[in-house]
Amino acid sequence: MSSWRFPFIAGVILLLVFLPGPARVKELDLNARVRDIVAENFAPAATAGDAGGLAAAVYIAGHIQFFNYGLADRSSKRAITPDTLFNVASVRKVFEAALVALGTLRGEIRLDDPVSKYVTELNGDYIRRVTIGQLATHTSGLLLATDHPPWPNESYLLAEFLGVLNAWTPPAGEQPGKQRIYTHAGYVLLQLALERRYGVPINQLIENRILRPLGMNSTLLPARGPDNRAVMNPKFMQRVVQGYSHDGMPIGPPGNQQSYYDFPGTGQMFSSARDLAILLSACLGGGPADPQLRKALQMTQHEMFRVDEKFGQAMAWENIAVEGMDVVDKPGGLNNASAYVGFIPERKVGIILLANRAEFPHEIARYRVLPALARLEPIFRQSIVGH
Repeated sequence: MSSWRFPFIAGVILLLVFLPGPARVKELDLNARVRDIVAENFAPAATAGDAGGLAAAVYIAGHIQFFNYGLADRSSKRAITPDTLFNVASVRKVFEAALVALGTLRGEIRLDDPVSKYVTELNGDYIRRVTIGQLATHTSGLLLATDHPPWPNESYLLAEFLGVLNAWTPPAGEQPGKQRIYTHAGYVLLQLALERRYGVPINQLIENRILRPLGMNSTLLPARGPDNRAVMNPKFMQRVVQGYSHDGMPIGPPGNQQSYYDFPGTGQMFSSARDLAILLSACLGGGPADPQLRKALQMTQHEMFRVDEKFGQAMAWENIAVEGMDVVDKPGGLNNASAYVGFIPERKVGIILLANRAEFPHEIARYRVLPALARLEPIFRQSIVGH
């Protein structure tokens, strides 16, 4: 055999070894289709001309893919990554709802417990009839000035907050448990009730009962400093985004926190797309979550109040019928941040969006991206089974 054949044959062998097989080729093609769905829907809303940027994570058939657009901070040209930390705004509420669900499963708390059982200063005629479950499902009927625009200028100390609740009467005849009215004040009260029940600060409760068991090591509930900036370890602070208004104006420094409540536990949560993907996986039955915690997460997703033909309210999560499928999701937003976690439990698909600007159009995920992923999921699952 002539000598030239040896390197030729060796090259052919190496090529055959390292070329992806048919299953791998199909998986690469499916991943590309997911990437195309995300890019088609979000790249136009996260261009160089837009404020800030976007971190996204997609869960489909047990696989997670990350997508990043734009800048965490325009002044330093720092790019967004899956580990960049964002203010998640009202997405924090799903963690408090999970604490309630976990407490009910362990027999530590009941959904029909009056909140005054734990926050004993509450003695007003209306607030004494409000329950833990009603707070968790936004059906308490509470609607304070701090819940919706136009926003007030004042803020509440704890004693002032309790005084307002004791004096509060519904403006239009609302009754506890009879209507769905989204209320930030209701969740602030729920946080306080959980702290009183367990004798532990809310940030420690969330960390000990949810974050550590899930392995979410980059999700933080830092204290709020005198400058309304999160008190955070420097290694985390250097990963935090600069927040922008919807028209591109910087708002606050990196780590900016905002609240109308001047007492501990009322700040915001910071997290990354990678960390929230762990929560998303656990909500869809994946990951190493403790079975009881996984059951609690599933409990929070179940509709507890029917609002209209297409919309229902669960514990923090919202239930929406889209193209004949049940979407479970939770948006959140501030004047310098937007967040969204949404999934379709039946199809095992989900998406996370974290943007460092106000009013990012998360509805695109609910009505376009999630249905597109659901249509792709059976092909993905078949590929995995075939592989």
